[in-house]
Amino acid sequence: MLVLAFDTATPAVTAAVHDGTRVLAESTTIDARRHGELLAPAIETVLREAGVTVHDVTAVVAGAGPGPYTGLRVGLITARALSTTLGVPAYGICTLDAIAYAAGVPGPFTVITDARRKELFWATYADGSTRLDGPRVDKPADVPVEHTVVGARLYLDGVTGPEHPSAGALAALAAVELGRLSPEEAAAAAKLPEGRIDSVEAAQNRAVLGPPVPIYLRRPDAQIPGAPKKVTA
Repeated sequence: MLVLAFDTATPAVTAAVHDGTRVLAESTTIDARRHGELLAPAIETVLREAGVTVHDVTAVVAGAGPGPYTGLRVGLITARALSTTLGVPAYGICTLDAIAYAAGVPGPFTVITDARRKELFWATYADGSTRLDGPRVDKPADVPVEHTVVGARLYLDGVTGPEHPSAGALAALAAVELGRLSPEEAAAAAKLPEGRIDSVEAAQNRAVLGPPVPIYLRRPDAQIPGAPKKVTA
């Protein structure tokens, strides 16, 4: 197994290579405006530092969000492109799940990331591998904070743990999940769905390891115009 993982759903552009046992190389740059510019060089860097080539990769994993539209799409489109080019499966994992996996704090706890518009994406966890609720998007006052809060240092006091996702944790989580699946189950998990599955219900019911499709928790800003109003004299 050789997993290439990356995430662009937050201000962090992070990439890593994992051999099924350990992280061989990892790179993270915090820059909310340069996802498209930074991801390819980050992938090249971790492959080189791991002493492998892209043709050695057996699975590609991308953070599926939730996250701002533009940055999130960079990682997922790259995962699909590499999957097609290399002939290997591509998967998506909820970005909040990757942060939870890396948190190293006793549960239960809540993971948050910046949703912009003075809101937060969040999910609650029993432990680093078990999501209880979410992902959701809410105003900070509506986010559950009864227990430890991990993630973005925005709006809430006392936040701890990793602020951004780690591609090393993303890859490690993927390796664990792939190790539990049969070849047939792994192939099914990577299969792209027919039609759209970006509803809130679909996001909350999706398995840890799924297809490389984005988790959207809001309707798009751009809407199809309605019928023009009739003009009367």
